Amino acid sequence: MNMNHHDVIVIGAGVIGSSVAFHLAQLGAQRVLVLDRTQVGAGTTSQSSGILRTHYSVIENVELALTSWQVFKNFADYLGDEEASAGLVKCGYLIASPAGPKLEALRGALQGQRQKGITVQELDAAQATSLLPIARFDDAALIGFEPEAGFADAYLTATGFARAARRRGVKIIEGVEVQQLLHTQGRVTGVETSQGRFTSPVVISTQNIWARDIERWTGIASPVNAERHTVLALQGPEAYTYQMPVYKDLGSLGMLYCRSYGGSQMLVSEGTAGQTLPAPDNEQGDVPMDYVAEVGAQVAERFPSFETAGLASSWTGVYDVTPDWNPVLGRLPDMQGLVVGYGFSGHGFKLSPGVGRVLAQEALGLKTDVLLAPYALERFRKGALLTGRYGVGAVS
Repeated sequence: MNMNHHDVIVIGAGVIGSSVAFHLAQLGAQRVLVLDRTQVGAGTTSQSSGILRTHYSVIENVELALTSWQVFKNFADYLGDEEASAGLVKCGYLIASPAGPKLEALRGALQGQRQKGITVQELDAAQATSLLPIARFDDAALIGFEPEAGFADAYLTATGFARAARRRGVKIIEGVEVQQLLHTQGRVTGVETSQGRFTSPVVISTQNIWARDIERWTGIASPVNAERHTVLALQGPEAYTYQMPVYKDLGSLGMLYCRSYGGSQMLVSEGTAGQTLPAPDNEQGDVPMDYVAEVGAQVAERFPSFETAGLASSWTGVYDVTPDWNPVLGRLPDMQGLVVGYGFSGHGFKLSPGVGRVLAQEALGLKTDVLLAPYALERFRKGALLTGRYGVGAVS
């Protein structure tokens, strides 16, 4: 038996790649190999804000998010590992819009969730205040609340999937850089790496911000850019507790999202376009104090007592962004045996269980739980974009 030959090779062991690996094994795949340039979950996965919701204005994302939420709620049972934890905090998701351009988009997205059987409530200002008493809602024209939502830990999730995959026979090799996709006559034959050649008729690329390698290896255009975003942790005079919901503020300039951090601080970031990087780079970037002050001013508009908040910590994370801020999923028709999942644009962790399963199904020639045609690469050529009703850089 050729020890370097595998039935499926997965490139990348972030939360998407680890989920793919687990689901391949769960669906009966044999001889699965995962290769990662660093360590499981150590790339952009570890920089995630961890928010979980099914609220999207792109209905296909709602379906993937709903499937994923069912996994997050029952993570240990789903993996068959009583020690596994996603670090789930089930606190709900609150989203509000003032009168203006975002109002009808919010109304439509809430209706779309209801049509999928998701429990969402429309609250008045008093009800919203009872859930998030540190915020003001006097300008809100519509407030939605999704009780089955919250946040979790992306690194714990990735390592949980990876451990469960290994227990099912998946081989994961860390510290290996894939240098070339091997192919002949339009068909995948394997990969060349820093540790030699591994052959396989099926390769699944979950390379995140490094997905442009696909274009370099195959000549198939891969419309994805690396974009850096800044996350702040603020310590205010009032605690943002674990019982308080995640909040999305469609009325703020940066369409802020925030949640409890450490049980008392506020984790906050903007839901708009970030800094486009000239090349993939997930090292920590600078966080200018002018930017901290700008975001702090927006926070104080919604959370009055946070006018005196201090900066407890900050970090940067990098998104793999496509032109419509939604992922490319499925087979590439010009390269038989190649399946891709990239361009999650900040949605990857939320969708990772569902995406891992459908990519595994696609690779094994099974019917996928969610139709992948809307996520096909060809949509960019055809102009059939998946742009959400909130616009790019938002909640899609």
